[in-house]
Amino acid sequence: MPSDENAPVKLSLPLEFQQDIFKELREEDELVLIARGLGLLRIVTNLLHSYDAAGNNLILLIGADDRENVWIGEALAEHAAVSQAPKARGLSLVNTDLMSVGTREKLYAQGGLFSITSRILIVDFLSGLMNPETVAGVVVLHAERVVATSLEAFILRIYRQKNKAGFLKAFSDAPEPFTMGYSPLSNMMKNLFLQKPSLYPRFHVSVAKSLEGRKKAEVIELEIPMTEPMRDIQNAVLECVEVSISELRKSNAGIEMEDWTVDSALHKNFDTMIRRQLDPVWHRTSFKTRQVVRDLTLLRTILHALLTYDAVDFNKYLDTVLAASQPPPGSTKQNQSPWLFLDAADTIFTTAKRRVYTGKLANADIQNNPKAVPDSLEPVLEEFPKWTQLAEILEEIEQDAYLNPILQDSSNGSILIMCGDQGTCRQLREFLQTMYVRPEGADEEDDDEKGPSAKFMMRRKLRNYLFWKRDFSKVSAGLFSENEKAINGSTEQRVQSGKSNRAPPNKRRRVRGGGAAGSGPPRSETGAIRTAGDRDAHIASLMRELQPTETEAMQKTEIGYDPLDNMEDYYELFDMNELIIIHPYEGDMDEHVLEETKPRYVIMYEPDAAFIRRIEVYRSSHTDRTVKVFFMYYGGSVEEQRYLSAVRREKDAFTRLIRERGNMAITLTSAALDPQESFLRTINTRIAGGGRLAATAQPPRVVVDVREFRSSLPSLLHGRSIVVVPCMLTVGDYVLTPQICIERKSVRDLIGSFANGRLFNQAEAMLEHYKYPMLLIEFDQNKSFTLEPFSDLYGPQTTAGLAAAPDLQAKIVMLTLAFPRLKIIWSSSPYQTAEIFEELKKQQEEPDPLKAVQIGLDPSMMGDEMRTFNQVSQDMLRAIPGMNEKAVVTLTLEVENIIELANMEEHELRTLVGTEVGRSIYRFFNRSVYEDVSLPTL
Repeated sequence: MPSDENAPVKLSLPLEFQQDIFKELREEDELVLIARGLGLLRIVTNLLHSYDAAGNNLILLIGADDRENVWIGEALAEHAAVSQAPKARGLSLVNTDLMSVGTREKLYAQGGLFSITSRILIVDFLSGLMNPETVAGVVVLHAERVVATSLEAFILRIYRQKNKAGFLKAFSDAPEPFTMGYSPLSNMMKNLFLQKPSLYPRFHVSVAKSLEGRKKAEVIELEIPMTEPMRDIQNAVLECVEVSISELRKSNAGIEMEDWTVDSALHKNFDTMIRRQLDPVWHRTSFKTRQVVRDLTLLRTILHALLTYDAVDFNKYLDTVLAASQPPPGSTKQNQSPWLFLDAADTIFTTAKRRVYTGKLANADIQNNPKAVPDSLEPVLEEFPKWTQLAEILEEIEQDAYLNPILQDSSNGSILIMCGDQGTCRQLREFLQTMYVRPEGADEEDDDEKGPSAKFMMRRKLRNYLFWKRDFSKVSAGLFSENEKAINGSTEQRVQSGKSNRAPPNKRRRVRGGGAAGSGPPRSETGAIRTAGDRDAHIASLMRELQPTETEAMQKTEIGYDPLDNMEDYYELFDMNELIIIHPYEGDMDEHVLEETKPRYVIMYEPDAAFIRRIEVYRSSHTDRTVKVFFMYYGGSVEEQRYLSAVRREKDAFTRLIRERGNMAITLTSAALDPQESFLRTINTRIAGGGRLAATAQPPRVVVDVREFRSSLPSLLHGRSIVVVPCMLTVGDYVLTPQICIERKSVRDLIGSFANGRLFNQAEAMLEHYKYPMLLIEFDQNKSFTLEPFSDLYGPQTTAGLAAAPDLQAKIVMLTLAFPRLKIIWSSSPYQTAEIFEELKKQQEEPDPLKAVQIGLDPSMMGDEMRTFNQVSQDMLRAIPGMNEKAVVTLTLEVENIIELANMEEHELRTLVGTEVGRSIYRFFNRSVYEDVSLPTL
């Protein structure tokens, strides 16, 4: 612990509950489980700064991602500048293998605050590069990820075994994972080596007092009704979801189905939850069940697209879905998704098209003039109701800012619009830029309408859609012939929308989109549509290629402006009072956005419970700033249901945790073994004949390749009191004894190794240097112990697919025939693998790490005498009929070459290898070829 830990520290924690958490953390080790949006990173940053200001202390931060490292690093620099702490050195990142060992050792010796990736830290702990006893403390973020097999749990076990004085703090803002399973909180506390959990939900007395006691933000809730077509599509999709769930229930009667409901299906992890339950019996599930599981992902994606994609882009997406669902040549229609045969599916596709246009679209109309709307079509171009409401809100803000200026307010007059993803940000930016632009050739009546409208944007999207439609039939026709070898999987498909970089006329505010550099990288789950099947992947890639290259130029010329006009606008600074900022939700990063922009008006275009709390924290932390929030959502939509369900799930999770904490016994960790118990663990009880028990001089040791620390096996080995020595091995992954080397493969790794031929080279290297080479095929403990589920990797079960699909079992047989000395170990889970390794090491010598590293690098390092001979010659000997492995060894040592062997007499061979084998070898080499050839008669 720091020597001056009680020294006063200048905090940037304005709220009472944040200060309470900080004081608790300074006094004792605990797990802090806080509701989302209550300023978790701010509390962590203040805690880290208090330790960093003490100086010369080695503090480790684990579990932080790249964006959190940037957030914490910037915040620590600001704290150091404000508090003028001379000893504070800020945050140092150790997150790459390119940093040399010597450099890391020097950094550790100097002390400071380090954010280290788990794989590097565990290797440095085990290799002795960093001594756990010199670590003053460890701070863990995302504590919900610290499960028994994780690297973080491995790190904390080593840390607590060798260091009982250092502090340990853990943080999490995700309560749901702590409520899954039997006594989940107790188990998580054991993994974290902590005894006290501290819970801070939104309804905590201290939190409620801090957020509700001061002046609250003004929130205007706007329930926007969906259009009739949108409601029809939503009801139809929900009907398809309900039918799909019913189909799953009928096909899998013996599985727990309490959470298999339509309400649960709206969440992102629903299909993951179903797949986790079906994984143990996945090889016994029917093809229809697997298809329904994939369809649920697709249907939930369609629901998301309905509320985020405009009418044209939504119809375009459904076109790709429909084309991807067509059966491949040679298959029957029974292979199609069951939901496509429902009346509700027809409602989805027909209503989506009716939102865009009415009439019949002929191919001839597209071919003649793809950039114009054919006369046979009547454009409908339904607009989102939220667009009109957004324009009205902006007009209201304009009037409010003009009529009611707040002079004594430190906030800016900027407007912050928060969206769900980057795609929605681009959509809103385009709408705001063109909502006062009238379509070309509009009637005078339309020109007289000065109100905002999306007609210009939607007509442009329709023309682009017709241009895209021209080549769509060609893509659909050649889809399956070009994609026969594609593997089933998920892919991300973005619907491209037009962009415009020109602010609309007659509008004084500027618009800055969500793609600015300061907004951070986009999230993988947002701005993208994830579909199931290889056909979707092919369509997505080809659709991107078919986007018209002249779209950007066409859009700019349609707006009609001179790029040299008003050039001074491009060189003046942004006036924060005339700025509209569109930004996606990004978790804790949103706190930075609020602090930097200081908005007076916030428009939540899509609901997000965590951001509402961030607004509460922001307003309560800055009493001199006025914030007016507009909260928009579609009434009676899945958007509203998902929001309310998320709030309810979090509240229920905290309620269960509070109840479990009240009944939880004190967690006793067994990280540090007593000397007597450590001695007993080294006793060898496998002494035959009733002999005395023998105690080894040292604990068992296993040499592990550093790349294997991505798996959970090294952690489980260490949990069995086996010393894990990390090394950079050239041959094998695990060296158990001087003679036993093991190459570990998961089934997916095994498939890839067979495909690129790497496994053959690895087996050959192990045979060359070790007496007992072994291949370990390890399965997941949560999945079935069989190779059958991996047949899904080879595509749908069609006639052509079965003929082209490689046979994994046949390849394993070929491997054993090519390497007879290679032993194969089948393990159902990493836990069983650890038991197997422990059994293999009984009564065996311990491996030498230095020798294990040198093997494969030094040509003089050979495993045994046989490895010095030509491998090709030995393979030729094994191919002789009647030959066995003992005879191969004898002949290799006694006979110079194959020619000498072929010329030996029978009695000489019998003397060397025995009567039967010698006779077989002699007959093979002295057999007359011509005697077995029947010549044709003339």
